[in-house]
Amino acid sequence: MENNKVNAKKAVMIGCGFVGSASVFALMQSGLFTEIALIDADRNKAEGEAMDISHGIPFASPMRIYAGDYDDVADAGIVIISAGAGQKPGETRLDLVNKNVAIFKSIIPEIAKRKFDGILLVVANPVDILTQVAIKLSGLPEQRVIGSGTVLDSARLKYKLGEHLSVDSRSVHAFIVGEHGDSEVVAWSSANVSGVELSEMCEMRGHYQHKENTREIADAVKNSAYEIINRKHATYYGIAMSVRRICEVIMRDEKSILPVSHMIHGAYGIEDVVLSMPAIVGADGVETDIPIKLSGEEALKLKESADALKEILASLEL
Repeated sequence: MENNKVNAKKAVMIGCGFVGSASVFALMQSGLFTEIALIDADRNKAEGEAMDISHGIPFASPMRIYAGDYDDVADAGIVIISAGAGQKPGETRLDLVNKNVAIFKSIIPEIAKRKFDGILLVVANPVDILTQVAIKLSGLPEQRVIGSGTVLDSARLKYKLGEHLSVDSRSVHAFIVGEHGDSEVVAWSSANVSGVELSEMCEMRGHYQHKENTREIADAVKNSAYEIINRKHATYYGIAMSVRRICEVIMRDEKSILPVSHMIHGAYGIEDVVLSMPAIVGADGVETDIPIKLSGEEALKLKESADALKEILASLEL
């Protein structure tokens, strides 16, 4: 990213719906950027959100937030795509596939035309499929195109486990891998609380029904988006904090380990499909996969998750 035309402190948000706007609101408070341009098919919406969020700047740190256009992409350090149809009650993330692939076919070529040289972060759903579409259509090196993946799912898992064990969720180390969606897999085998095995920690806290508890927690995490959508028709605060965290890791070159959605080559027999696995993330995007321990059953479920995604990809005309 030593390209002198890149303004590393500039971000572009494409799509100003609930997720895009909440993410910009979170980024405004983060102090990571000196400017954020908002792009939306509805220019008025982008302008309104930019105005509203800008009024919080006196309580944060100086920066510019404004409605822009695709020319703003040229010198951006990070471009975030949240544009696309959202999940309606009763819909799965994969139901959105055709609508949102069509939208990406109009967005990604616009980015490619501007010779964009930063990191592309895909947040729209189904995030794994759309990240793969973005890699294919953008021509960017694949390590620089990442999806928010299961970063949020893993946070939901940590939150639930923290609640269950009455312990700070930041001390819980646990990942959800695979598709960000119905075939996601909880990597229970590698889950721990500050190095203490999960089952041991559970017993220490007076929980002995391991099978029932893990199933309940996994289901609660997997269904949480549906539960929230049924109540308030959208989810955006959790994902906004995930976007903020991913941007922080990239902007500060933290080399943190995050379960972002990225192209997989060979891990657990999975080849040429984008899904979430823990990876070291820094200024250049995905540096390397982290080979977490999976049980035979978890590895099998992960392979099934990959196959489900591959099947959908095969049906797309790109």
